[in-house]
Amino acid sequence: MNWIILIIAGLFEVGFTTCLQLSKNFTNIKWTAAFIVCIGLSFLLLNKATQTLPMGTAYAVWTGIGAVGTVIVGIIYFNEPATFWRIFFICTLIGSIAGLKFFAAH
Repeated sequence: MNWIILIIAGLFEVGFTTCLQLSKNFTNIKWTAAFIVCIGLSFLLLNKATQTLPMGTAYAVWTGIGAVGTVIVGIIYFNEPATFWRIFFICTLIGSIAGLKFFAAH
């Protein structure tokens, strides 16, 4: 169950980085409020997940989900480049995240 909580926390990390971009340097109140909600929920859920998961593994997975998700959002919604090397290293990161999950001490 805590792996699911950790994944949701990572998705909220993608949410807060996206809201950060949309807030236009915190001048757009709606997106600033969404940023605050997403960052709060992300940290709250990360804290919950680390109560039973190894802290280092949980943090690495959380930041990895955030990094991969933010790059994907950037490519799809903000027209960032999707070069071969960017996609290659995102796939490498996904493999590393999966490895941490599968080889985490239980």
